[in-house]
Amino acid sequence: MQYRLVSLFSGAGGMDKGFENAGFDIVWANDFDKDAVNTYKKNLGDHIILGDITKIPSCEIPDNIDVVIGGFPCQGFSVNNTKRNMKDKRNFLYKELLRIVHDKHPKIFVAENVKGLLSMENGRVIQMIASDFEKLGYKVDYKLLLAAEYGVPELRERVIIIGNRIGVDNLYPKVTHYVEYKGYGKDKTLPPAPTVEETIGFLASERLSYDPFVVNGRMISDHIASEKVADTFWGRKYPVNQFEICDYLRYWRDKSGWTTTKVDKHFGYKYTAGHWFRKDNGSGSIPKPEDWWELKKIFGFDDKYDKAVTTLELKDITFEQSLRISNWDRPSDTITATQPEIHPNRKRRLSVRECAIIQTFPDNFTFTGSLNSKYRQIGNAVPVLMATKIAECIKNMLDKKNSD
Repeated sequence: MQYRLVSLFSGAGGMDKGFENAGFDIVWANDFDKDAVNTYKKNLGDHIILGDITKIPSCEIPDNIDVVIGGFPCQGFSVNNTKRNMKDKRNFLYKELLRIVHDKHPKIFVAENVKGLLSMENGRVIQMIASDFEKLGYKVDYKLLLAAEYGVPELRERVIIIGNRIGVDNLYPKVTHYVEYKGYGKDKTLPPAPTVEETIGFLASERLSYDPFVVNGRMISDHIASEKVADTFWGRKYPVNQFEICDYLRYWRDKSGWTTTKVDKHFGYKYTAGHWFRKDNGSGSIPKPEDWWELKKIFGFDDKYDKAVTTLELKDITFEQSLRISNWDRPSDTITATQPEIHPNRKRRLSVRECAIIQTFPDNFTFTGSLNSKYRQIGNAVPVLMATKIAECIKNMLDKKNSD
């Protein structure tokens, strides 16, 4: 039997992809982020509606729903928000989930949020939320899950709230992997959680590219990343004048007969190479050492700037959240909605695809929008594998009721 599901605050569709994997029929979804909605449509279907849920009446949402899911916005609840309190309007968007559950009367609802929800106002907020759903006739439980314990290569903690009105116990997925982290990892007989290196190591030496490519038999897209770390970590040892480099590269480009478009195509970049030949309005850039050596190969220029451009040295690192370096030998820290961690090579941030793989999105799941928008969509998502295991529990609850 296929169960009908409505999804609120769907984002790019991490949770929804997990429920789709478990066989649910997602008949309606909603989010107000245009890029996330476009990503969702591209990968999951046109049943998602772009709009503010507070302005969408319940009558516009399908009836006869078995499950409602929703990762209501968490900025106000996050432990990273030092000003979080019950006056933050974002904290009450869960009441939209409450409204839909009240009006559609699903058999089960599932809500997801950040760990900070449990401690907010000394626990009064989570108790208030649970109580509101219990008043609608639901048996409610909540539990803090660590994604790495379910095979996700990420130390992401999320509160999962489950409520049902069908008289069964609320089921949570069984731990399948061992990881030693903040009191987790009680069963050392389980296989270890996958590490970052095991998960994305195969991309470490691959050149960033806007165009899809195949590696290890896998079609890889969105292997693009922020490179705003070079001067902080692996920085150039010698001063280099970008205007001089620009004039130099343009001379050799023209002499070799190459065009900027041809260079872009050769490197798999879109517009990036153009900045190497530009010095107007400060928008030019100097190629990375590996790109410099490739340019030398195709242009055939002399050795004049080789040492200055390609000699790097490791600068001092400040260990702040925005400057964290990903650890290679354990699961990743939480992929955030802002700038992701720095790659262990210390030359760039993790790429969009690397973040997506860590979040267990399938390789054929592609993202729309700007680089920062793609990072945000992935960072806000529930890991697909974790969502699948939660969905399988929900399906078991429904199957059990139907078999009684």
